[in-house]
Amino acid sequence: MTDLSQLVGIAPLTLAGAAAMTFGAAYVRGLTGFGMAIILVPLLGLIMAPGEAVVLGILLQLLIGPVGIKVIMADADRTTAVPIALLAMASTPIGMFALNATTPDLARILITTVAVGAFVAVLLPKQAEGHQPGRLAVGGTGIAAGILTGFAAMPGPPVVPFYFRRHLEPRVTRASMLLIFFATAIAGSLAALWVGIATWRLFLLAVLLFPPMWLGNRVGARHFGHVPPRVWQTMVAVVLGVAAVSAVVRALN
Repeated sequence: MTDLSQLVGIAPLTLAGAAAMTFGAAYVRGLTGFGMAIILVPLLGLIMAPGEAVVLGILLQLLIGPVGIKVIMADADRTTAVPIALLAMASTPIGMFALNATTPDLARILITTVAVGAFVAVLLPKQAEGHQPGRLAVGGTGIAAGILTGFAAMPGPPVVPFYFRRHLEPRVTRASMLLIFFATAIAGSLAALWVGIATWRLFLLAVLLFPPMWLGNRVGARHFGHVPPRVWQTMVAVVLGVAAVSAVVRALN
């Protein structure tokens, strides 16, 4: 265990803490369809540089993305999820370059702002029944999701309000978001390799954290179908609120 910890550059107790963080964040992902990066990246930033935390968050989302992909493809609103995903993949390198050029302190502040913005956006009133988003909304959401993927491993802030403000079944909302997040994880991983901020140490750490992530996601996904839609929506707002408050506290400290 000690040799392995030395290989990934993290002490055994810290590695155990990272595994616990990953399990909890993956549980939220399995239950709500989002939240893993919003919760996990700021927490990982306490034990490693913000840039490394972002890349690790992207790699973890890449590994968990194929889990349940058949159900995700069947349930997703592909008329919006597919173009958003493609635009997000195309714009991810922009965020990655910005991250590479940003100081750690500024990166923490910007990531905190993103977390707070996501909470505020999800509280906005829902769109009218039967509302269909236009090209501008779809395009803006996709580009913003891609930039935030590259910069903070957080495509959720623009994507979550986009779907939660519409009158969709929870399974459709959840699947649409998961489809987009898998696409951004692919683009983020490729961009991280291209920019040169993805390392073998982070790949190995992602593999070590995969078992608790898989387990947390599985438990959360099992609980998803047993939660009433209104309760589920409330839980989404609570998750974003907790992430925003904790991000602000860490930034102030």
